[in-house]
Amino acid sequence: MECLPVEVIGNILSRVGAARDVVVASATCRKWREAGRNHLRALSFNSADWPVYRELSASRLEILITQTIFQTKGLQSLSISMADVADEFSAAPVIAWLMYTRDSLRSLLHLVRTAPPVNVLERCGRSRLEALVLGFTSISGVEPSYQRFPCLRFLALHSVSVSALDLSLLLSACPLIESFSLVSPDIAMSDSQATMELSSPTLKRIYVEAISLDKFVLDADSLESLHLKNSTLEYFELVGKGGLRHLRFDDVSVIQLDIGDTADYLEVVDVNDFTIVWPKFYQTITRSAKLRRLRLWGVVFDVEDEVLDLETIAVCFPRLSHLSLSYETRDSLVHYGLHGSTMLENVVALELGSTVINDLFTEWVAGLLERCPNLKKLVIHGTISEMKTREECQTLAGFTSSIVRLMRKYINVDVQFEYQ
Repeated sequence: MECLPVEVIGNILSRVGAARDVVVASATCRKWREAGRNHLRALSFNSADWPVYRELSASRLEILITQTIFQTKGLQSLSISMADVADEFSAAPVIAWLMYTRDSLRSLLHLVRTAPPVNVLERCGRSRLEALVLGFTSISGVEPSYQRFPCLRFLALHSVSVSALDLSLLLSACPLIESFSLVSPDIAMSDSQATMELSSPTLKRIYVEAISLDKFVLDADSLESLHLKNSTLEYFELVGKGGLRHLRFDDVSVIQLDIGDTADYLEVVDVNDFTIVWPKFYQTITRSAKLRRLRLWGVVFDVEDEVLDLETIAVCFPRLSHLSLSYETRDSLVHYGLHGSTMLENVVALELGSTVINDLFTEWVAGLLERCPNLKKLVIHGTISEMKTREECQTLAGFTSSIVRLMRKYINVDVQFEYQ
């Protein structure tokens, strides 16, 4: 260890990251103290890493963080996550941290409640930041010409209060942004602006969670991945040049979805607990001849024509290799869903689930296996109540026996059972 250059020791300390561990390690000897002072590049203060953080007052935490940061030179990554600390931080020390590290910082995670609020965008604008995570604050009066982030590629906003206009302006102030995450925002809409419109020619990935809007329009020519979660939208429109590859919806309700020509190049569609007008959704995704993975999970259909039958899947998605389906297995839906005879030649992995374990589910599994001649893996998901009656146990035993007998015909298929 004595032969290690201080630069290498600084790299080791940077990988440790957690401030408490860095301070303890730096106290080992003079050489390590020098490495921590001159060659430390990453530092993290996270209340989840050390429970004592939650027991200290905000003023005491401010002193600890200030002393630790000011003993470093050239920090490139700073993470301060103290959202679950009871007291709010004072604005002055927070501003001091930001200004001290401003010239060298490339990555900043700032999840801190302050009183009064600190305008992080103003303090960090026109810097060389490449990644910014900002939360538990308000954003207002965004001026793209002044609060500009010429190098920023990743932006995440968590539990922020912001108007739709300021959010749009902020995105336009990041000319190189590639990834954007928006979680649990409080979005203010003006009377004259009923639509939230976001635009970025460079954006490749977007993740949106816990929003409720009447109308959301996203203009992103380079978008490759769209993930919406736990959200309710009256209308969602994606405007782009057709580069979308991944589409994922988790616990989302959308009355009207319009992704235009961007659906033509989809490779992955992952839908879980999704509410939409299904026939229109199918019209959108069935244009995706390059689709490799399709997941329709935990969906409930009211009528037969809402089911995406196997014939449509086989014909429209000739490259499909992974198929995951979890329906409410009713007699009419099972028979309609198995309609047709076209084989799913390229499907090698199949996941099937149902809220009810019964003979219809067994019949459905058997029908799907017949259509996948090159299958290598089958995963069966089911739900079992905690208080199982004798009848439920017998049903489960009968289902398991039926699947075991069925799989004797498919000895090359690896079978797994996952019950909740």
